[in-house]
Amino acid sequence: MDWVLLLIEEMPITLHSSAHFLSLIVPAYCQEETIVKNIRQLRNVLSEIRYNYEIIVVVDGMVDDTFEKLRQAKIPKTTILSYEKNRGKAYAVRFGMKQAKGDYIMFIDSGMEIDPNGISMLMEHMEWYDADIIVGSKRHPASLVGYTIPRKILSYGYYYFVKSLFGISVKDTQAGIKIFKRSVLEGILPRLVEKRFAGDLEMLVVANSMGFRRIYEAPIKLNYELSKLSSAATWNSIYFIFADTLAIFYRLHFLHYYSQAHQRFVEPREVYKFATK
Repeated sequence: MDWVLLLIEEMPITLHSSAHFLSLIVPAYCQEETIVKNIRQLRNVLSEIRYNYEIIVVVDGMVDDTFEKLRQAKIPKTTILSYEKNRGKAYAVRFGMKQAKGDYIMFIDSGMEIDPNGISMLMEHMEWYDADIIVGSKRHPASLVGYTIPRKILSYGYYYFVKSLFGISVKDTQAGIKIFKRSVLEGILPRLVEKRFAGDLEMLVVANSMGFRRIYEAPIKLNYELSKLSSAATWNSIYFIFADTLAIFYRLHFLHYYSQAHQRFVEPREVYKFATK
């Protein structure tokens, strides 16, 4: 058996498979106090997956020191992008996706309410189902979710609202972690309009309308316990989510806007960029 042992010893150790390349988009806004810790946590998770990767952090507006804190941290395999004016989460995600190199493109919210260890779970679901999109879902039977009663009531109310309007099978459109095949994004991105509150839903609605039906849900671990529904800004966001959802319905069924590609995405005039290998 000596020859077997020798063969094993001489085989190169490959930490990452070349089968896929993951681009992880992280939208961030006013997070100068936590962003470096959060991105380092994401990189630690990604260093354990079997695919090579890049992290693209899109700082949604130069309104604080989020960009500068990340630039000084020089986190490997991380590209930081920003622009002057705050434009909304959906815009930031789409902007990051347009810069992505991967054949798998994922986004995750930067606040770490969603446990980043679930990234590998979504990727394994992507492979297992040969999926077009995998959606992290609070309502997956295996999910571990901590959130307040008011949030739970609003979440279920929005689910039934979306189901009645669009009939899509996904039970949770709003959890901030999703992964897409590049070919799907190449089809849907030129059709998207939403910049702020309902961008996640619009992606799924447009993908479904284009015939990308292999959309499945994966479990996540999520903790919203520390985030309360008390501020006026939060209630304004809830109002605009419902308003933007109705706008998606109108564009889909009355204007038939999503039936063809458009070139409406307006690039920022000035982009700040810093990349670390």
